[in-house]
Amino acid sequence: MLSQTRFRPCIDLHEGQVKQIVGGTLDASEGGPETNYVSNQSSGWFAKLYAKDQLTGGHVIKLGPGNDEAAAEALAAYQDGLQIGGGITAENASSWLEKGASHVIATSCLFDAKAQFQPGQLDRLVAAVGKDRLVIDLSCRRQDDKWIVAMNRWQTPTDLDIEHAVLDELSRSCAEFLIHAADVEGLCSGIDEELVSFLGGWGKIPITYAGGARSLEDLHLVHSLSAGKVDLTIGSALDIFGGGGVSYKDCVSFNTASLR
Repeated sequence: MLSQTRFRPCIDLHEGQVKQIVGGTLDASEGGPETNYVSNQSSGWFAKLYAKDQLTGGHVIKLGPGNDEAAAEALAAYQDGLQIGGGITAENASSWLEKGASHVIATSCLFDAKAQFQPGQLDRLVAAVGKDRLVIDLSCRRQDDKWIVAMNRWQTPTDLDIEHAVLDELSRSCAEFLIHAADVEGLCSGIDEELVSFLGGWGKIPITYAGGARSLEDLHLVHSLSAGKVDLTIGSALDIFGGGGVSYKDCVSFNTASLR
């Protein structure tokens, strides 16, 4: 059976509100992030919408402190339908599954204070929740001719490059990868086509790409570039987040058509 790219929804939380933020501006020390959209709707409202439309594999991302209550509201509204990321550790991961998350998403806890990858930390997470409930976030920034995994809300480059050998090794310990292209996140300037192609060329477990999507055609483009092996999250361009580039209903229809 041929692979088929799917639209995956998101709920990005900042200071307890659903927001769409330019990913490269999340360093609060520089005056706070550049925000594209702040919703009047609660996190639970979005979660119920996704549940109604039977969208699976979406993620809730806590961008900094003050988001636990809103995250828990979303998970309660769509039990086992959303993944949760942001501040996940081996100590708290199980509690988020108990709150209704289908998976936990890990990034910064896999690195030490010097941004060095710590395999032992990954082993602890797997021991806590099992590989089948774990998503590894390899959100990255471009550096010369490669992509470097970034931690601390995409601000700190780590010692981990996105390479096929790295994906091979890490895939033994997780169910999926989530990869934001932080340099284009929130800009609606187009996806990182080279990165999507690179990920599709590996494609051994599910991968969700996010960053730069601006039209429904980007779903078709990701499918073409990755041979259907990479899914796409659309944020700031989506009409339910104040965007003018993509209709949420069209994304739902795209998924429905792919199941026929």
